[in-house]
Amino acid sequence: MRVALLAESFLPHMNGVTHSLLQVLGHLERQGHEALVLAPRSGPVDHGLHGARAEFLRSVPMPGYPEVRVTFAGARRLAGTLADFDPDVVHLASPFVLGWQGVIAAERIGAPSVAVYQTDVPAYAERYRLPGAAPMLANHVGRLHRRATLTLAPSSAAVAQLEGYGVERLRRWARGVDTDRFRPDRRSLEWRRRHAADDEVLVGYVGRLAPEKQVEDLRAVAAIDGVRLVVIGGGPARTALETMLPDAAFTGFLGGDALAEAMASLDVFVHPGESETFCQTVQEALASGVPVVATGRGGPLDLVSSSRDGWLYRPGDLDELTARVRDLAGDDAKRRAFGRAAREGVAGRSWSALGDELLGHYEHARDLHRGARTGTPVGVTAPVVERMPRREPDAGRPRPAWQRFVAVGDSVTEGLCDSSRMAAGEYRGWADRLAMLLAQSADGIGYANLAVRSRRVADAVDVQLPRALDLGADLVTVLIGGNDLVRVGARAEALADRVGDAVDGLRGVGCDVLVVTPFLPAHARLGSVRVAFERFAERLVARADGAGAMVLDASAHGGLTARGMWAEDRVHLNSSGHRALAYAAADVLGVPDAAALAGLDAVLHGDADELDAPPLPDAEWLVRHAMPWAGRRLLGRTAGDGRVAKHDAIVHLRGRDDERERRGIRA
Repeated sequence: MRVALLAESFLPHMNGVTHSLLQVLGHLERQGHEALVLAPRSGPVDHGLHGARAEFLRSVPMPGYPEVRVTFAGARRLAGTLADFDPDVVHLASPFVLGWQGVIAAERIGAPSVAVYQTDVPAYAERYRLPGAAPMLANHVGRLHRRATLTLAPSSAAVAQLEGYGVERLRRWARGVDTDRFRPDRRSLEWRRRHAADDEVLVGYVGRLAPEKQVEDLRAVAAIDGVRLVVIGGGPARTALETMLPDAAFTGFLGGDALAEAMASLDVFVHPGESETFCQTVQEALASGVPVVATGRGGPLDLVSSSRDGWLYRPGDLDELTARVRDLAGDDAKRRAFGRAAREGVAGRSWSALGDELLGHYEHARDLHRGARTGTPVGVTAPVVERMPRREPDAGRPRPAWQRFVAVGDSVTEGLCDSSRMAAGEYRGWADRLAMLLAQSADGIGYANLAVRSRRVADAVDVQLPRALDLGADLVTVLIGGNDLVRVGARAEALADRVGDAVDGLRGVGCDVLVVTPFLPAHARLGSVRVAFERFAERLVARADGAGAMVLDASAHGGLTARGMWAEDRVHLNSSGHRALAYAAADVLGVPDAAALAGLDAVLHGDADELDAPPLPDAEWLVRHAMPWAGRRLLGRTAGDGRVAKHDAIVHLRGRDDERERRGIRA
């Protein structure tokens, strides 16, 4: 394969983009592929390019940051250079200025383009005090990646951001780490003594010294007794940072084995930057067996497992940053345990494996390109975030004869917006429908619905689930978390673990549990909120699976997330959505012929008035739904204040034999 690689940033300036590109070039050489690099000319290059040919283009320094060069090569010139090379694919590394011309040039020569998203340029604009430019830059980023044949994003947060920009042809491609270079046994007592006293805990940052990295936040860490802060890296903010952090040690830029030695010699690694699309230095710290404290935003969300190999703190909460560092600084045993887990966690993230994965993405882009030229449809994406599918029922397992079914949750389980065949102001809901299906497929069932709108995980765990046990439930459905996950700074994994702990308790007393993951409309662009829902679902499914609970991963069920399933308020299911969820749950629970019944129900009771009604205009939606919700939030109120569950006690629902007897029908 012939691969042309266009880079906004390259040697001799070493950063995350350059490092990744060099790893890609090395893999291409080892696999026998031919490569051409087009990059800005910014100085002599004495680093080997793994057999690749390079053409360096005229560039100018970026104002205020001369290490970064901006290239103004036109699409016509690039197209000529690319045509001479005749690439099978054009790789755009962190595309922005040169990358925009590159995607146009690739189109002109009829080559597929793969845009590798690595830099959150709009966020950088905010940090460089150009907030007015951020929307314009975001529009440009979205336009560029929508035009590329395929975009690769390094993290779930980056995926969500690009989805918010309207980018559809997306795949997840992370980064590898050199575990031979970055390893715990490089820890050096000599290096430590150069920067800290023997009784001090060495806390370090590694990376560029620039506004977007928020290194100034480390003032909170430098003030901790017994901690010595070391800052490794260079950049335009170094002078200002040396003034802000007078007691910190500044080493300047380190690379190669020198960086590996420094990294392994730290006791704790900290990274405060909130604009990272991946954050390779976090991964290198983990490989070095060093626990990490990082902001809970962007790339670190996928890398750091809180309470296992480090801590994620709320973005901007420097008190929590201080507390997390102090927690590790004061506990040698915990640091060692976290360090071992850190090393184990990156064992399979080799650059060789990631390189093979990249070659697969190249082939997919070529398939997409051929499909676009011939009109042949090609699957656009593989799952961008690895998810467990909904568990299918075991056809050979007899369904238990449940006697008491209790549903817990929030407004979705209460049944909001399911007004089909109900009096004004009353709702049915998927749980009520499921209870009827369970009753009619057996000899009746006792049923209670403890769900109340606006309730959160704490309400379900501390109030509703204990009540379910008091009612003698032998089957409980749990659908909760949406009201927590829409909040700023929601800790998706921690919330999922709290629900998971409660499910463990239910299973421990012999209660069967169906866990349903909260979900969002597939068509809505919800950015970081969607990422939080994805992370919550992934963790909760794993916890439920480990507890032996039944699972309906509703967020991965296309029939439930489709546009026609949602009410005019855009956050609740309509009657068709509630019916679909009830039948999907019944299918998991082993109700006979549930899937067939769902199809028949859709034909007989289509609720065409709801399915076909056009969505409210944005202005009307804001007045009728968004503004009242925001007003309640500002006043510290919720829609569920003062409300109680609609079925707080067990009611008996007739079974099939009861119905036959009532109607005078003999079996």
